[in-house]
Amino acid sequence: MTLLNVNALGVTLGDPLFTDLNLTMSKGDRIGLVAANGRGKSTLMSCLAGEFEQTTGDVTRARGLRIGHVQQYVPEAAQELTLYDLVLDALPTEQAEYESWRVDVALDELAVPYDLQHQPLNTLSGGWQRTALLAAAWITEPDMLMLDEPTNHLDLHRIGLLQSWIAALPRELPVLITSHDRAFLDATTNRTLFLRAERSRVFDLSFTPARAALEEADAADERRFANDLNKAQQLRKQAAKLKNIGINSGSDLLITKTKQLTERAAKMEAAAKPAHKERSAGEIKLGNSGTHAKALITFDEADVTTPDGRLLYRTGQKWISKGDRVVLLGANGTGKTQLIQMVQRALDGQEGSAVKSAPSVVPAYSDQHLSQLDDAATPMTTVAGQFDVGDQRARGLLAGAGVNIQMQDTKIGALSGGQKARLAMLVLRLKNPNFYLLDEPTNHLDIEGQEALEDELIAHGASCLLVSHDRSFLRNVGNRFWWINGKKLEEIDSPDAFLQGEMAGD
Repeated sequence: MTLLNVNALGVTLGDPLFTDLNLTMSKGDRIGLVAANGRGKSTLMSCLAGEFEQTTGDVTRARGLRIGHVQQYVPEAAQELTLYDLVLDALPTEQAEYESWRVDVALDELAVPYDLQHQPLNTLSGGWQRTALLAAAWITEPDMLMLDEPTNHLDLHRIGLLQSWIAALPRELPVLITSHDRAFLDATTNRTLFLRAERSRVFDLSFTPARAALEEADAADERRFANDLNKAQQLRKQAAKLKNIGINSGSDLLITKTKQLTERAAKMEAAAKPAHKERSAGEIKLGNSGTHAKALITFDEADVTTPDGRLLYRTGQKWISKGDRVVLLGANGTGKTQLIQMVQRALDGQEGSAVKSAPSVVPAYSDQHLSQLDDAATPMTTVAGQFDVGDQRARGLLAGAGVNIQMQDTKIGALSGGQKARLAMLVLRLKNPNFYLLDEPTNHLDIEGQEALEDELIAHGASCLLVSHDRSFLRNVGNRFWWINGKKLEEIDSPDAFLQGEMAGD
């Protein structure tokens, strides 16, 4: 049964975000919505939920359809509410008075710890804020769910719980999900919509097989376009020959035939549609200046502690050599970021003898909040002020990284998450490092950006220590894996045992 039908839908905000989109959502559909940063995913969801007016086309909803739309951020007006009260406020007043138990059930299903339930939302992490929004939507008993980037800021354990929660939903309940987490999309969807400015495509497949089908369809379009242009060119050649013969012989019939062939060629060229070419959201390029040092970072029985001095674990004797891409694994709160910060202090010459860096190490550091960027600065002053590249070169580099000319003199705080992430990667490259220290580098990066970062790290033989909750990214990039297991840091051959335990909620 069709619950929602989209016909020739389009939204233009300066430039077209998407046009002529056709889509149906029926019972049992679990649709992954995929597009680059800033290409209209959230806008489309708002259109489908009736919260934003489209430019063209129609959205038809089944009579009485209740849509649970889980957006990315808690509204500013609700930031001071407790998590519990935000969910309770989603119920009608009379129902909230007599059926507040529904809140307890929803929060229990989503495994929200009791001690967090009565804390103000503005004191909680982005991940818990998303969970609160999900609970608030679910408690209204919707007929359809729309989840906008539900895995952002979640650790692997919470992603596993969310996957299990979605799998346990009533089978007939349709769900639309936007996400840049490829493994999550594969686990939770059975259809995929690739949203484009023109000719969006839908496949009855989860993300990975749908991506392969998309590439095949685009290649077929490219071949068809080339073939159509070739046929038109052949017709024009025939017309040119007939024209010469007609003029020389004075044949009106041949002149007429020439005109017909030329018109056919023109119609064929006008009808030929080139294959889709994705506009890049901004390039990600890295470098590797190289070093002769064998061990870039060494750990000699280093104690990793909390800020108040409580021991979390010991590293044992370990080292990071040239070409090592070490992925640090551990449950949330076990001390991954603390180890990253210890290495950062060692690189700055502030750490004790237990963690050392080779003198030739040139580091590049990015944390999960991109705090190395100054929100009060501009992209232009960040690049031209730090690096000897000149203003014109700086503007070209920024444009290539997806920060257009209009945004280059705007404060960094006004940039989108994707633009900030690409700017951060540009700053790292310009440092010309030989060692990367990366804490959640894929936060805010779309799938294209994640894959570009993967390719760059591998192609340049970069040396790095990184933390990531993106399963696809860490599997593709890592060639060594360190697991914080109890009070020890253990090296393991594969991340699979750890990932399976985290996703199962062990």
